[in-house]
Amino acid sequence: MSNTLKDFLEACETLGTLRLIVTSSAAVLEVRGKIEKLFYAELLKGKYANMHTEGFEFHLNMDKITQVKLETGEAKRGNFTTYAIRFLDEKQESALSLFLQWGKPGEYEPGQVEAWQALKEQYGEIWQPLPIETL
Repeated sequence: MSNTLKDFLEACETLGTLRLIVTSSAAVLEVRGKIEKLFYAELLKGKYANMHTEGFEFHLNMDKITQVKLETGEAKRGNFTTYAIRFLDEKQESALSLFLQWGKPGEYEPGQVEAWQALKEQYGEIWQPLPIETL
């Protein structure tokens, strides 16, 4: 098994529709989409995973991610389990969260929860990616 963030992100393509969440000190941005058609660029600031969709663009500095957590939780509204992946930075703060998302609250696409569980089995609940040498 390869232990780089690039490999993990590519494995996330099996998760189907997600809610991608980025939070700053002043705002929260949430978009629905799938992780797909990733491409990579190495810039002076770091190695980036990128994705362009009709509705949004995604750029993640993979060098800034020090830990990945796969978490289940209880929905804030409704009585169902949530499935999240949190990408943490050097301060152990969430740089990006991915939540399984589809349809009505608590409904998931066929095979979506199983794909999330397979990632958790492969990588564990808490995982430290190895540095990416080259893209």
